[in-house]
Amino acid sequence: MSVSNIPAQLTCGELLVEWLEYYGVDTVFGIPGVHTVELYRGLPNTNITHVTPRHEQGAGFMADGYFRASGKIAACFIITGPGMTNIMTAMAQALADSIPMLVISSVNKVGDTGSGEGHLHELHDQQGMVDKVALYSKTIWKPESLPKVISEAFSTMKGARSGPVHIQLPIDVITADASHVAKPPTNKQPLEHSSVLSIGANPDQLDKVVIALKQAKNPVLLYGGGCVDVNEDAQKLAELIDAPTLLTINAKGVLPPSHPLSLGSTQSLPASRALIGNADVVLAIGTELGETDYDIVFNDEFDITGTLIRVDCDPRQLNLPFVADIPVLSSAQSAISGLCKRLQDQPLSHDAKQTVEQVKQQLVDEMAPSFAGQVSVLKLIRDTLDDVIIVGDSTQPVYSGNLGYEAVKPRKWFNSSTGFGTLGYGLPAAIGAKIASSAPVISLIGDGGIQFTISELICAAELELPLIVLVWNNQGYGEIRRYMEEGGLPLIGVNIKTPKFDLLAEGFGADYRRITSEEQLKKALLEDTQGNKPVVYEIDESDAFLSELAQDFKYFS
Repeated sequence: MSVSNIPAQLTCGELLVEWLEYYGVDTVFGIPGVHTVELYRGLPNTNITHVTPRHEQGAGFMADGYFRASGKIAACFIITGPGMTNIMTAMAQALADSIPMLVISSVNKVGDTGSGEGHLHELHDQQGMVDKVALYSKTIWKPESLPKVISEAFSTMKGARSGPVHIQLPIDVITADASHVAKPPTNKQPLEHSSVLSIGANPDQLDKVVIALKQAKNPVLLYGGGCVDVNEDAQKLAELIDAPTLLTINAKGVLPPSHPLSLGSTQSLPASRALIGNADVVLAIGTELGETDYDIVFNDEFDITGTLIRVDCDPRQLNLPFVADIPVLSSAQSAISGLCKRLQDQPLSHDAKQTVEQVKQQLVDEMAPSFAGQVSVLKLIRDTLDDVIIVGDSTQPVYSGNLGYEAVKPRKWFNSSTGFGTLGYGLPAAIGAKIASSAPVISLIGDGGIQFTISELICAAELELPLIVLVWNNQGYGEIRRYMEEGGLPLIGVNIKTPKFDLLAEGFGADYRRITSEEQLKKALLEDTQGNKPVVYEIDESDAFLSELAQDFKYFS
């Protein structure tokens, strides 16, 4: 743009970033394009950090990982048309897992939007398309609407149930004069966007829950991802009810490893399924009771026959896919704290610890050796690196870890095998997590999945992030290959060529290690997480040291 064309007034794009900073956004993931460059004019006047991924899908996954690791919302700046179609997969993953992110895009000029005249990046109905993978999609047609739409966006993301939100601005609105439009207050502290609206539980409904629990002979407690920010009352409630407790994949860490009432995330396995099916009362808090947590073997045999008590912040979820006998519309924290107060002077007794031990033994008896080797690697990482965050893709050790890995705290284990189930998530989401957190971060991804988004490795190198990218090499799409073999299907499209990861790492500015022993892995983890560049670790699933680790494997530790 020539100097004579630089606008002298405050543009709508400049005002937008001022409002973003006011609402607490400190990081934007974006790829500048001719339709979005004017969103960048005001960034130097803020404390917002800009990160450039190498693909818009990577931007969305980074924003996803950023929130999951920190609880803070990031924004994405995305161009019209192909930029939005590229990020929609990441938005769909975030929507499925209730992860907030603010996607801000351009759209064609006011007079050209939806014209069908063949303008650059033109879509028939961009807002309508994106609306299907967002809580809402809204267009700012004039600068005066900016403060109201931004407020609505953050109110929605801080609502009872969160998810991605999309705002688009025509390119001539981005550059329009906004000098007369309301600006963020200067006499107030920026708003804490991480705080979420809390719905208080109805006291009468909590009283009904207590009555049902007191009458129960063998209750079971199910905690979901909606409980990740609940305080110590989550553990206290399990102990007051004296109930076997299971955690969804996104709820790992709500109870500490080896807690005597915890059965981890084993609710898809036969022994834990039988326990839930035979329970006379099931208390489910902050969980969708969805397939990717309760039926990951996809045989439709998960069932609840006892009285179902559901606590959820979304009224629709109280009846999907199982209808609650006692529904409680509430945030997890409010309901759990309320139940603890009602039960603290009269704790219940169900001999649950003995029941848990019996189920654990059944699970151990059913365990496969390959499962033990994969989870042993994950436990080794956890026990070597304090506070480690493991960000997974859809790959075999992630599936095993979903069942057998115990996180020390919430927000330390998440992956894309839940909900929408995308491939390529593990690397960019780990980059987002590492930007958000000072804790060690591991990207756990397969040799097939990483090829979806391996270009983001250079983004980690550019940012000098000491990120460990653990590539699990099974020479192709191993999990799908196994599924095809078991179904007697021809092995077409799964035995893909595996790249040379040592050369790729070097080309992208990362270091590389071929991991072949337990001691080598421990030593490398301690050294490389203190460095200033990403390091690719390659583990072949046939390596002998995995079998050695499996021999000493202890479930539920």
